[in-house]
Amino acid sequence: MSETLVQSLTVMFIGMGTVLAFLCTTIISMIIMAKVVKKINRIFPEAVPQAAGVCKAPQAEDDANIAVAILSAILKK
Repeated sequence: MSETLVQSLTVMFIGMGTVLAFLCTTIISMIIMAKVVKKINRIFPEAVPQAAGVCKAPQAEDDANIAVAILSAILKK
């Protein structure tokens, strides 16, 4: 094979090897970080906010207001 082809294949394999090594390092570090965060969350759990009351159901008046807003938006075009 010609010398240029050998050099280009060498550069290609070095580049692809570098990218592969970087991606593997990234994946491994993400897995380790996920395990660390799980352990930290067990030690310092977040407080869950409690609901202050019962959610009110939408009333007919709200539906009418929504319908008027949609109709006015359609008619403005």
